[in-house]
Amino acid sequence: MAHKDYVSRGRSPKTPPPKAPVPWLRIIVTLALILAFAYFLWSIRNSAQEQPQAPTSVQSEPQEALPEPPQEEWEFVETLPQQTVEVELPDEVESDVRWLMQCGSFRSDDQAEQMRAKIAFQGLESQIRPSEGANGRWYRVILGPYDRKRAAERDRHAIQKTGITTCQIWNWNLD
Repeated sequence: MAHKDYVSRGRSPKTPPPKAPVPWLRIIVTLALILAFAYFLWSIRNSAQEQPQAPTSVQSEPQEALPEPPQEEWEFVETLPQQTVEVELPDEVESDVRWLMQCGSFRSDDQAEQMRAKIAFQGLESQIRPSEGANGRWYRVILGPYDRKRAAERDRHAIQKTGITTCQIWNWNLD
């Protein structure tokens, strides 16, 4: 079997690529559309100057002047500064409800410590509570207890700035 040597064979003479046929149909349609658009513009060029004439009977009657708009009178401008609002706020809300925020539950103590460190960078103190469950030992990262849910929400928003979005606020009993 003889091997063909493609390199020594040399190059074949280049033939120019075939020319694409001229798209006469597209050219004719494009020119027709341009001419039609130009004719349309020429036909409407004077239509903006023409105004429809109103009937003569309407023009002969004198037009009445519009009445002056009424002056608005606002009562609240004078009465609002004289008003007072009295709100009674309790000094302290006594409630047995305590709120805790759990930001994570991990199998390893190292992962829980890492989250606790991220929370500490926000100036918040968290705790790691081990718990035994049906699936083994878990390490929960919790904050609290809080007397008000609003305080827990404030801390959760501060923690969310670090990228921790897993914190949930629950009504828990630590006992």
